[in-house]
Amino acid sequence: MAGVQFDKVRKAFGSAVAVAGLDLTIGEGEFVSLLGPSGCGKTTTLRMLAGLEYPTSGRISIADRVVNDVPPAKRDIAMVFQSYALYPHMTVAENIAYPLKKRGIGRAERGPLVKRAAELLQLEALLDRKPRQLSGGQQQRVALGRALVREPKVFLLDEPLSNLDAKLRAHMRAELIELHHRIGKTMVYVTHDQLEAMTMSTRIAVMQAGVLQQYAAPAEIYNRPANLFVASFIGTPSMTLIEGELVRRGNQPTLKLGELALPLPVGHAVMDDDTPVRAVTIGVRPEDVVIGSGPIEASVKVVEPTGHESIVLFDMSGAIVTARAGNDVRLRPGEPVRLGFRGDKIHLFDRASGTRINSDVLVAPDTVRAGRV
Repeated sequence: MAGVQFDKVRKAFGSAVAVAGLDLTIGEGEFVSLLGPSGCGKTTTLRMLAGLEYPTSGRISIADRVVNDVPPAKRDIAMVFQSYALYPHMTVAENIAYPLKKRGIGRAERGPLVKRAAELLQLEALLDRKPRQLSGGQQQRVALGRALVREPKVFLLDEPLSNLDAKLRAHMRAELIELHHRIGKTMVYVTHDQLEAMTMSTRIAVMQAGVLQQYAAPAEIYNRPANLFVASFIGTPSMTLIEGELVRRGNQPTLKLGELALPLPVGHAVMDDDTPVRAVTIGVRPEDVVIGSGPIEASVKVVEPTGHESIVLFDMSGAIVTARAGNDVRLRPGEPVRLGFRGDKIHLFDRASGTRINSDVLVAPDTVRAGRV
């Protein structure tokens, strides 16, 4: 089994902790993205897996083999760097073949392996060219070919698309997805780009300040963020976050936002029996804001046309609410508007800890018709 496991892995540089007690299991054949902002520990995690850094404590396993003290060349992994790291004096064929040559594989045996890698990545017509004669996307494919030709157990990719323009990144994302489907190998991918992680990954490990925040499939990460950090980091535009209170009135919990009261379904254990009021933060995705109807009084603050839709910022008594509006919706700054939230899409977080407290469907779908208190 060519999976990967981090067992309570910690990495410190002096007094600075880069990765704190990481527990993470990556199954054979998965495409897992390590996602987070700069300094979150994702690249350090990948470098420890590659053997370029050694953990301060904990265990790292590849295919059920502990590799803490195994040198990089003997871990049966291949790494693709952000900078491509191609040899400028070598042809494409020679660049792809170089790892095989280093392993002592003869020219006759190298040829078919290079040819197969080139075919997988559609590089057959470029084998005699030098890197300077290639586009950025072609150079990236050569770097992938050099990793692929070794037939490693695990592929490690460190922000390999960050140097490409937006159109080429989209094209390379599709190529990586197709490549993963064809070869079925375990891939661990570092990125700060949530679109890359969401579109390519089997699962995503969201990290912040060296701590794993959530590890789940992309849909789970988006629809059920584990805490406020994940909720605010995932999604473009970002989720609207508003402070409020959960108030118990008999058996009926009610979400209170200023003077606005949204009743919640009876029976959801979101409050302790001894706590009549709980401070919470509610989260609403832009696509789950209803424009033109609902109990919320707001005014248009900013309208940002994007072509197929507009991103609209509303002022709701000092809180900023972000929404998506279709091209048929005409709004002007300063215009008063009524808003509602799709009840089954509201997210609730404990304000003190930031952790998620609601289940799949917590808020009743008809709460957009709630009244005032």
